[in-house]
Amino acid sequence: MTYSVNFLPHNVRIEVDDNESLIRAAMEAGVHINASCGGSGVCGKCRVLIEEGKVEGGISEHLSQEDQEKGYRLACISEIVSDLVIRIPVESQVDTSRLNKQAVSRHTAKATYSNVDELRQDGLFIPPVEKIYLELDPAVEGDNQADVTRIINHLRLNHDEHRLTMSLSLIRRVPDIIREGEFNITVTIARPVRKDGKNLIVNIEPFDTSDRNFGIAVDIGTTTVYGQALDLHTGEVLSQHGEFNSQISYGEDVISRIIFAEKDGGLEIIHQKVIETLNKIIEKILKKAKIGRHEVTTITLAGNSTMTQLLLKINPSYIRRDPYVPASIMYPPFHAKKIGIGLSSHTIALVYPGVSSYVGGDIIAGIMASGMYRSSELTLYMDIGTNAEIAIGHKDWMVCTAASAGPAFEGGGVKFGMRASAGAIEDFAINPETYEPMIITVGNKKAKGICGSGLITLAAKLLETGVIDSAGKFNQSLNTPRIRKTEDIWEYVLVYKENTQIDRDIAITEPDLDNLIRAKGAMYSAALTLLDEIGLGVKDIEKIVLAGGFGSYVDLESAITIGLLPEIEPEKVTYLGNGSLLGCKINSLTNALRRDVANVVNMMTNFELATTPSYMDHYMSALFLPHTELNYFPKVKARLERLRK
Repeated sequence: MTYSVNFLPHNVRIEVDDNESLIRAAMEAGVHINASCGGSGVCGKCRVLIEEGKVEGGISEHLSQEDQEKGYRLACISEIVSDLVIRIPVESQVDTSRLNKQAVSRHTAKATYSNVDELRQDGLFIPPVEKIYLELDPAVEGDNQADVTRIINHLRLNHDEHRLTMSLSLIRRVPDIIREGEFNITVTIARPVRKDGKNLIVNIEPFDTSDRNFGIAVDIGTTTVYGQALDLHTGEVLSQHGEFNSQISYGEDVISRIIFAEKDGGLEIIHQKVIETLNKIIEKILKKAKIGRHEVTTITLAGNSTMTQLLLKINPSYIRRDPYVPASIMYPPFHAKKIGIGLSSHTIALVYPGVSSYVGGDIIAGIMASGMYRSSELTLYMDIGTNAEIAIGHKDWMVCTAASAGPAFEGGGVKFGMRASAGAIEDFAINPETYEPMIITVGNKKAKGICGSGLITLAAKLLETGVIDSAGKFNQSLNTPRIRKTEDIWEYVLVYKENTQIDRDIAITEPDLDNLIRAKGAMYSAALTLLDEIGLGVKDIEKIVLAGGFGSYVDLESAITIGLLPEIEPEKVTYLGNGSLLGCKINSLTNALRRDVANVVNMMTNFELATTPSYMDHYMSALFLPHTELNYFPKVKARLERLRK
């Protein structure tokens, strides 16, 4: 038996079999429903309203009695047993508007070789895939050398190109192409990383098309995917666009996605999801920049180890199992079309290498972009997110690690948590006398939840005013109705329901604060562990680079107040933005720096925190605001004492 399910407000209908889960029906229909836990029923994010029809199950402790009476159910544990009309609440709808806005300008790190002029000055402007115009001598009586030989000899003699080869499929096309162009052609050459490698001729076009050479840079993040279209002559970014990674429906974090990929057919499904997202971005940026698909010669991609293996459809199972082994840390160039990327058959894909199971190509790309591998300053590089990656070092050595911070920084694991889209609470202040809040939301819209950067500021202000203690517990003796107990959980009401978009009070709860403390504790203790292992301390850090889209919006003072970042002078902190994307851009412009990439990977020493004894001690000590050892945060300590007098 089959049933019809209509998802509102999208008005998308789908036919499904009896007893199909509602969350899977939504996936099949292409309708997004937040499912932070991958569909296991433990996060409570996938609440939907049953307007018509009925489902089996769907009841959870995450739904109040009032919610249940209104018809709310959790989609992941609801089975379809009738025709349905389902409404997706506003807090579960995808809003990409924030993704494509630039963060407020701050003390921003300058990317290494961010434009072609710098590369040219140092003799490094040799794109990995280059187009060269050739005016060949026509084949005539007395000069009847083979077409391919004519091309290769011309490149050797006039362009100092050696060790050239081309595929059989291209050789088949050569005779017609060079005659169509009257022996005037443009060749596209993909260069190897090693100087003694072969230069591959991947495409030949009639006439001169050398001025139409474009690349695409892509950051494949756990939460978001960003792409840029690049002019490989000028280094200019012609267009860019970001989308939420469609894999989110299968879990907010990499472990949830690995578990899904292990299911029968799961790897193919989750691979196709990221390819769909990538192709959607490619279509948008090419259309905006007025670039034809056949004019894109290279696409450079970076992601963490799990995202990279899922992109390439490589079994990721062993990443999460002791001894935590990725399939590979290096990936050869390949034709992008082979994995379903919607570009021409000659477009070459270059994938950034990683270091370990949890320190991937996105971090290597960011390190390349930040230039820390060329600097003598001791630098702490931090990519704040679900999987928090950290590197410490300079031009002579580097160490790195990754900590599973959890999804709190992305709004996951928080009752009213959400991504940074319209209506998300992103800034917060509190009256120290009345304990009444002042909030600012993304887009100045009515509130519908709390984003990660807002959560950090919220916790800092609550701590400073004594609303919570260092363990994240509410001061129940304060004279304010905003601190209350609901269903045995203490919370602070940020916005009453009449002023929200979701017809519910929006509050921050003690379990929310626990999740934040664990997330910030994982990041800070990971950095402290690395410093310990190399015999250094926080005082030795000369520079901090914050990377990632989320890092661009973090309020520095609030992050230090809660103990997410080491206490350091603000002028020593720089915001790189999306370092992974910047690194992909640089990689698209110069083949010379691709050799530096391999050197950086080889010089990095990875520490697995699970097998580093000191990590757990540091972690347990970091499960307070800002820390059990307040001497690590003397300025925060002094400020808290002053504010509470």
